[in-house]
Amino acid sequence: MRDTRESRLLLVLLIAIAFALITVDIRGGQESPVDGARQAAAAVFGPVENGVASAVDPIGNAIGAVRDSGERHDRIAALEQENAALKARLGSDDRNRSRLRELDAMLKTAGAGQYGIKGAEVIAIGAAQGFSWTVTIDVGARDGIQRDMTVLNGSGLVGRVTTVGPSTSTVLLANDPDFTVGTRMEKTDELGFATGQGDRPLLVQLLNGKAKVKAGDRLVTFGSQADKPFVPGVPVGEVVRVDPSGGGLTRNIYVRPYVGFTKLDIVGVVVQAPRSDPRDMVLPQKPKPAPTVTVTVTPPPPDGQQQPGANQNQPQQQGVKPVDPQTPADPQAPADQPNAADQPAQQPNQQQPQDQGETP
Repeated sequence: MRDTRESRLLLVLLIAIAFALITVDIRGGQESPVDGARQAAAAVFGPVENGVASAVDPIGNAIGAVRDSGERHDRIAALEQENAALKARLGSDDRNRSRLRELDAMLKTAGAGQYGIKGAEVIAIGAAQGFSWTVTIDVGARDGIQRDMTVLNGSGLVGRVTTVGPSTSTVLLANDPDFTVGTRMEKTDELGFATGQGDRPLLVQLLNGKAKVKAGDRLVTFGSQADKPFVPGVPVGEVVRVDPSGGGLTRNIYVRPYVGFTKLDIVGVVVQAPRSDPRDMVLPQKPKPAPTVTVTVTPPPPDGQQQPGANQNQPQQQGVKPVDPQTPADPQAPADQPNAADQPAQQPNQQQPQDQGETP
């Protein structure tokens, strides 16, 4: 198009129309007049996003190599090598194990809360229809997905379904500023409303301004009427900061969500609500503190005293050898020589008897 006055006016007019549509869409909320156009865009772009999700950066690099190469056969060979490397990396054992762990955690969460879920995979981040914190998943109306269904994973609340196409759906994440969900405190049952703040903790307004809450307390979803858009009992997050009450009617606390919204892969859409409120059953068990190990040190006995429990037959002084009663006192004396102690004492002035018949 030539750079003329008419083309400039047309460009300014198109920009003004775009801003007007964005303003009407934001103010309209769920009853936005452009919702029909959004659903139509989802039907058109959904299959495209689903197909693009199967290719990542190596394919883009291969396309650049094809564009710059001079020979057709070399370009095709380079593209085939990139595809083979991509398939090998995507099919690696580490990735498969990681996805299996995510799937297992999600099934355990759904089982604890008795949620009927439809498994899905995140195929795109940021929908083509808006500028919010959203993801696109690979299930849609053909899979029984409807608008305003709860989305969770193995960690907790992910978001809610906002737009449904034939084979894909758009999920508004719980950290989006337009996202609000009713919450309930663990054990105390204090109610509140959580609002997303992007990459910052969720802001929760407790209805009781004098509620006792501390860091480490946990929250779950309170549930909506007819279980749409939120089913009860889904883990939301953990309190990290509490604002002073200040005597107001409400009290603000800040909650770190359990879900990492920048690394979503396997999620589940709740297609069947539980028969009864699971309350706090879905929350993970708190780790138990490690037992304290007590070590008792016995001091050594003072010099000259025998340690309790020692052998009483052993000599107390070192270097003294016990005497065997069968052994002579003097080892160098002959064995048949009597001991001086055993000889009778000699009587002093004892005279020998004289022979009979002799005269003195």
